[in-house]
Amino acid sequence: MPADVHDSRPLHAVLGSGPAGTTLARELVRRGHPVRLVDRTGSGPAIDGVRRRAADVATEEGARAAVEGAAVVYHCVNVGYHLQVEVMPRIQQAVLAAVEASGARLVVLDTLYPYGETQGAVMTEETPWRATTRKGRMRAALDERYLAAHREGRACVVLGRSADFVGPGVLNSTLGAAVFPGALTGGEVLALGDIDLPHSCTGIEDVAVGLATLGERPEGDGRVWHLPTAPAVTTRDIHTMIEKRTGRPLNVVVLAEPRPFGPFDEQFIAEYAEMFYQHTEPQIMDSSAVERAFGLRPTPLEDTLDATVTWYEQWLSRP
Repeated sequence: MPADVHDSRPLHAVLGSGPAGTTLARELVRRGHPVRLVDRTGSGPAIDGVRRRAADVATEEGARAAVEGAAVVYHCVNVGYHLQVEVMPRIQQAVLAAVEASGARLVVLDTLYPYGETQGAVMTEETPWRATTRKGRMRAALDERYLAAHREGRACVVLGRSADFVGPGVLNSTLGAAVFPGALTGGEVLALGDIDLPHSCTGIEDVAVGLATLGERPEGDGRVWHLPTAPAVTTRDIHTMIEKRTGRPLNVVVLAEPRPFGPFDEQFIAEYAEMFYQHTEPQIMDSSAVERAFGLRPTPLEDTLDATVTWYEQWLSRP
């Protein structure tokens, strides 16, 4: 028996050690759960209460090893933007097969992509799935298969949808390494599309709290939930809030249309172009359903930005 299933308490296995998976692992430890954190290398800084394991969950063998002995599995794996349409379905197939065989519950971190363009309408769990992009259609197809597995009794599955991430440790986001380093050093701060449109962002700590809650509350299974998300504000408003925290004006460069710039190289932009509508129409996500059902409250955006600026100050001063 693996070392991390000796504990008599049910094991929670987190697949993916990016910002969401790592923050979730810490949240689960805080709640008293034994935690396994899985990625392809099994390496990384030690986290109290977390055992790391190396496994490639895009393969059936790797997925079985990743979920072995776990009562709850959290799928927080993502891949490079240019690989998503090809690789994410393979990961789903392997992970679903593994939890179907093991009997573990599956909590999936999801995106807003299946909704597609909404012309600014507020997105709730009842919003129709009308994606027309390759990645949006791919995500919708994955979600349909997850929910079908639950309906058919093959697995217990629940999906938690998030808006764009923001928070400590978040680098690859429109509110990540393209914004905070420049804000703190006087360098360029990148923004996309119309910065006067409201745009929801989900704090990474709220992603973790929402997923952990779904992992503990099986009565939520079999459906999509929007993870706790603070009310949407405009990107310009966020810039003003960051300026107050850094004490300097931001040197903002706005890309009105997709083109390579700064951390967004040609390969990324070529893949992201179809998703650029997210920055040319309001992106407003409503999370009141999960808040009512489970008594959750999103972290105020001001508090998330405080924590993010502090984290980036430390990140920039690292040796």
